Amino acid sequence: MTTLEEAYRRCEEITRTEARNFYYGIRLLPADKRTTLCAVYALARRMDDIGDGDLPVGDKAAALAGLRAELKALDASTDPVLIAVGDAVRRHPIPLGAFDELIDGVEMDVVGRRYDTFDDLVSYCRCVAGAVGRLCLGVFGSRPDRDAPLYADQLGIALQQTNILRDIREDLINGRVYLPQEDLDRFGVKLVLDDQGALADDDGALSALIRFSTRRARDWYRDGLRLTPLLDWRSRASCLAMSGIYRQLLNRIEARPSLVFDQRLSLSGQEKVAIAVRSLAGRSS
Repeated sequence: MTTLEEAYRRCEEITRTEARNFYYGIRLLPADKRTTLCAVYALARRMDDIGDGDLPVGDKAAALAGLRAELKALDASTDPVLIAVGDAVRRHPIPLGAFDELIDGVEMDVVGRRYDTFDDLVSYCRCVAGAVGRLCLGVFGSRPDRDAPLYADQLGIALQQTNILRDIREDLINGRVYLPQEDLDRFGVKLVLDDQGALADDDGALSALIRFSTRRARDWYRDGLRLTPLLDWRSRASCLAMSGIYRQLLNRIEARPSLVFDQRLSLSGQEKVAIAVRSLAGRSS
């Protein structure tokens, strides 16, 4: 029988190992919130791993359906991650339904959905990232404000747009395209790889589309960061650190779109630590 302490310890191990960017923000939280957010992350990671794994489509769909069923019976679970999540939702106002939304988004990935318009893409981002923002808010807590969930949602969507721009090449190789078709058409972009395996950028069209998309994502950050004044200082620092890392990535992509043509762009550990330190002082990146 897994104890509650063991369950949370397992979630922390998963988060420390897998959350390359988020853990820099999570570690700024006080112990109770830190372990709780690790439980949330560990479950979200499991869903994401199902979507990105090597199982046949039917098996992925079955695994996600099984996870939905398990979420409805948390009290009976013997799975360490679900034990921790069950305890977390009893002690914090975590919107359990947001996990269902996250599964909805992963299912879109499983079937290889494409997005005709930016509004279509926002609906996807709201499932896979806005839902995570609202889950985090349930752990952070906030001053009373009816728009706090909206801000958390917007910030999550901003981060997901950054992910999409960073991972254009990797996603294309895996048969996924997240850039809206209306944007591809507007800029005359056909996503293909050149002879060296890098993204082709005929006449700078892809670079222009990426810069346009970074500016649009920045507007979502601006709206979502209205959440931070509503948070206590440790939660605010955590939020600023997590979003700051992605905003720095976005800045680099806007300055040099070619950085994502042949690699997966990332920040160094030292750069992430510097962002976390600035966040403790209440300064956004």
